[in-house]
Parts: sequence; structure tokens; C-alpha cells
Amino acid sequence: MTSSLAISEKLKAQYCPSLTSYQRRETVTVNIGDVPMGSRYPIRIQSMTTVDTMDTDGSVQEVLRMVDAGCEYVRITAPSVKEAQNLDNIRKKLHILGVKVPLVADIHFTPNAAELAARIVEKIRINPGNYADKKRFENIEYTDASYQAELDRIREKFTPLVKICKEYGTAMRIGTNHGSLSDRILSRYGDTPLGMVESALEFLRICEDLGYYQIVLSMKSSNTQVMVEAYRLLAQRLQQDGLQPYPLHLGVTEAGEAEDGRIKSAVGIGTLLEDGLGDTVRVSLTEPPENEIPVAQKLVERYLIRAPHAFIEPVEQLPIDPFKYSRRITTETFNLGGTNVPRVIADFSNLPVSAHSDLRPIGHFYLPLPDKWRMNDLGADFIYTGATPAPFMLPNGLKEILDYGTWQNSDDKINTFPLIQAAEWTPELPLSPVLNFLRGSIHDFTEDYCTTLRNTQPLVLWVKTDNRHAMPELRRLFFRLADLGITLPVVVERAYAADQGDAFPLYAATDVGGLLVDGFGDGVVLRPVFERNDHASRLKNAENFNNIAFGILQAARTRMSKTEYISCPSCGRTLFDLQETTAMIRKHTEHLKGVKIGIMGCIVNGPGEMADADYGYVGMGKDKIALYRGQNVVKRSVSSANAVAELIQLIREDGRWTEPDREEEELFKTL
Repeated sequence: MTSSLAISEKLKAQYCPSLTSYQRRETVTVNIGDVPMGSRYPIRIQSMTTVDTMDTDGSVQEVLRMVDAGCEYVRITAPSVKEAQNLDNIRKKLHILGVKVPLVADIHFTPNAAELAARIVEKIRINPGNYADKKRFENIEYTDASYQAELDRIREKFTPLVKICKEYGTAMRIGTNHGSLSDRILSRYGDTPLGMVESALEFLRICEDLGYYQIVLSMKSSNTQVMVEAYRLLAQRLQQDGLQPYPLHLGVTEAGEAEDGRIKSAVGIGTLLEDGLGDTVRVSLTEPPENEIPVAQKLVERYLIRAPHAFIEPVEQLPIDPFKYSRRITTETFNLGGTNVPRVIADFSNLPVSAHSDLRPIGHFYLPLPDKWRMNDLGADFIYTGATPAPFMLPNGLKEILDYGTWQNSDDKINTFPLIQAAEWTPELPLSPVLNFLRGSIHDFTEDYCTTLRNTQPLVLWVKTDNRHAMPELRRLFFRLADLGITLPVVVERAYAADQGDAFPLYAATDVGGLLVDGFGDGVVLRPVFERNDHASRLKNAENFNNIAFGILQAARTRMSKTEYISCPSCGRTLFDLQETTAMIRKHTEHLKGVKIGIMGCIVNGPGEMADADYGYVGMGKDKIALYRGQNVVKRSVSSANAVAELIQLIREDGRWTEPDREEEELFKTL
């Protein structure tokens, strides 16, 4: 068994073309109908239908809406032979309407359905964890002989499908999911990115042995750290093992809904796109599939104008293991760095001083009746007011940062901290004895400059960039600090136009989240660049930027400030209304900070897809729900009418339930 660490020591920088210069990873071309995929072509956009596959007309209408939105491949579930047969009816009706979008059959558990569908559609998706393999925990220990016997059995079951695909010119996606690894893989590699990669490579080697190469690969997880690590390791292993450079299908599985789902998708997908990995994108939202398309398009369009960009010094030796999460070791300074969660700094420096008295947009509420401040779960840790200090004493949970000159003239040097520009810095500069911030870019923080900071305390670096290739430039600075042994905490700043709309959370999640999943960053500052000058819109933007910052930290799994919902995007297998059910569960549980709840429409997307959820709500039949604690089912065939109450009881039994403060919630709403 080869460990990911051993691999990384030999070739750990070779998972992408360049860590500093934007380039698409070169791949072979895979022909999927009339829409080929690979590095010679644009990054393709795809999604999946939610209508029952046996509903031919409903499926056709949904496909039409998806295609109108810009979908280039349409995936349709085929859980059994009858659904696989009906794919032909759907395809024929679409062709009559002049729509020849490539169709992809989604297969789980049923080789006979796959073999039939491969004769009908342009592409087949199989999951190695449940196609001819098994996950029953019947045999946890495998000898080399029993492991090989299982591989031989899989080859026998899988070979007919490969031969059919080869004969009919049908493409295939070998799509590994973090939560559905087989017993055999788990026994040897564990529930790890390496296990995910090995699972796919076993099937891939069978394909290559049979001379079949029309293959796309994916490594999906609802955990963005695991997802990013697995894709990187896959790309590196393909190169190391002398396999073809196959195209990659990117996606964060079960990302959820609304803003949280979009941010989570961007953290995972965007991080990989930054390094030139990825040839097709699917954003999985618990919403109608046509809603997924614009999100994927915005993520992808950013890279059409990425090159050329300002030069970034190449990396000669990678100072981190890109296949295993490890937070950068830093010296604790006040409440930053060390073992502290990353902090959120709200930028009020461009707001009029009158706005400083309204802290509701950044999660701090003054309650007149008890005459005290309260903070919600998205309460900012610091407020940067620049040259205009707040005109009143801030609540205890919020600290103020001032420009250095303003701080020098301040009467309160205990509760306020200075922000020093890199050009202002000298080792003799009078500093706060508690906390100081030093702001600059990679061009300011040269090796010589950083060396002068090595023993300066208490100091936090505040880093920014104007490079179009922003995340890699900021990451390159972190590499420099690592090479020099600098352990000062680092706050990451990114500025965005306040009128960017739906693109802003996606771009911010990519730029900042891409650093966080590699263990970089002890704080985040999202700075709005305003077009409009009115007070109300600026406060609204301050709230939006603050909420997005917390959402990014949550999506990167570095600071859990709210309940996380791992909900599937629905498909033809779904046994209840996912959007309605997710909203109902959210209504009763959204106050449970840090709890992860999986909401899955069927057993296929059940215990597997919600891999690291604390609790699961899974459809198992008409009006019947199975409840899970982690990966283990604890209640079966619960009536859907009682399932939410039973879920709450389960959480209560584990001592993780708290009663929501409804009175305070209502009071917050009135402010």
C-alpha cells in the first residue's frame, strides 16, 4: 500500500501544470455525442434531471429547460432496467424536437441496466463503490488473495459493459464518491482521498486493458477538503502511473441549497479550476436543475479571461502536502492564529461615521429592553473603521482596527488596534502591546522584508493582491512564509465590486476558500468597492459581505458557525419533495450551530453521499424515512409525518439539542 504522504514526497507538485501560471491541464479528448470534452474544448456545463425517468414527457420538458439555460450534457437516473429502456423514448422525443443534447445514464448497483443504457445514450456514469462491488460490512479484513479474488470478480462483472461502450462509441464516467467506498477499499485504504482514487483506478485499469479510453473521471465529496485532495491526487497518480490524462468532471456532491450551496460548490470546484484542473462542471443544488447552470457558468467564465495575468514567481518545491489537510502552524497573537478559528473582519472604512452605530449588518445587536449587546452566530470579530473611529464603545465581542496614524492619536489604545501599511513599517515603530496588523502584498513582503519581521510580536500580516490570478499569488506568499519559517498569523483581504451580484460569493469563495482548504489563513477581510453612495445600500452590502465571509469559512470546514445541510439535488429516484423537506428541517434545526444534517432522497444517495454528516434523513419508500446517526441507520420506516420530530429526538438523545431562543429571535426581527 502506497501512502498519500509517500506519493507527495516524490511528486507532490505535479498534480497540475503550474501552481503560479494559469494553464489548463492537457487531457485526451472524449467524444460524447456531438459535444467532445477535454482540454482542447471549453469547460463543459452539465446537470441532472429530477423528474421520474418513467415520466417521459416530464423528463423531456425538464431537459428542454436545462438546455435553454445552457446545459451541455444532461444526466438521467436509470436505477433499473425499465428506466434504462425508457431513456430511448426520452431521447427519441428530444430528437423530434430538434434537441440532440448528449444524455448520460446514471447507474447504481445494476449492471444489466447499464449494459442496456450504454446502447442508447451517449455516456454512462458508474460508481465503483456500488457497481459490481459491495458495501455491506460483511468482510472487513481482506488478505491479498481475497482482495485479488474480489478484483477478478469485478473484472468479470464490469467487462461486458466496457465492451458494449467500446462497440457503440459510448463514453463512460467512472465517478467515485467519498461516502460510497466499498468494504474492500475501506479495508485497505480507509475512508480517504487515496481510497477514492484507488477505487477509480481499479476500474480504469480494466478499461485500459480492454483498449477502451473514452473515459471521464470524478472524485466527489460533500467535504470540500476531501474533494480537493482527491482530485489532486487522482491527477498526480494518472501521471505517475503512466495512465492517460483523462478529463475530470468536477463537483461537490450534495452541496445543499441557496447561498450556502453555491459557496460550498465554489470552494471545491473553484479551488481546482484555479490550478487548471477540470473539463466539465456540475453544481449540485437542492433546487430545480436549471438553477444550477448559471452558477456553473459563472464559475467557468472567470477562466476565459484569466490568462495573461501578472507574473508570479514559480514554485520550485512545494512546502505542504497538497493531498492531506494540515493547518499552517502559527504563533497565537491575541485571538488570531494558533488553535483559534479564523476570524472575520468587517470593513466599515468606506462607510460614513454615522453608519458605525448600526452594527446589525455584522451580527451585533443592541437590545434596549435589557440594555445590553447580543451577538448572533455571524457576529464579526473585528471592525475596521480606518480613519474614522466608532463614536461609541463597542460591544465586548467586537474589536476595532484603525489606520496607524489615527490609532496613534487615539485616546483608547487598549481596545483599538493599528493597521500599518507595509511602506510605513520600520522596526522602531511604536506598536500596540496587544495586537498590530501589517498590510501589504507579495511585492511588499519580500524575503528580505519578511526576515526583519521574524521576531516581531504581537504582529499579524494582512495580505492583499491585485493580480487577476489572485488565489495563486496569495498562496505563493504563504509558500514564501513557510520557506522562511515565518509563523506570524495571516489575514487574507480581497476586494470586490459591491454590484457584482451572484458572481461575488462564487469569486470570494474561490479566492479565499482555495487558501483555507490548504490550511492557509487566520482571518478574512472582504472589502466592498462601492458604486452607489447611499447609506442603506452600503449597510446592506456590509451585511452581505459579512455573511459570505462566514459562509466561506464554514464551506472550507475551518469554522462552523451554523447548521450545515448536506442535501442532495434530487433526481428521478427521489422519494419525497427535497426542497420542501429541506426547508422544513431547516426551520426546526437551523439554530444547532455546527451540527451537520444529511437530507437524501433515496437509499442510493443515503449513507454514502452524506459521508460525514452527524445525522441523516433518508427516503426508503413512499412516505417512509430512515434516520441515521453518522453512517449507521438507527430507525427504519419512520412515517414522514413524524420523521422530523423523530430526528429532533435523536439529536436530543445525543445531548446536542438546544432549544431555540424564540423570544430573542423575535426581538432581533424588530430591530
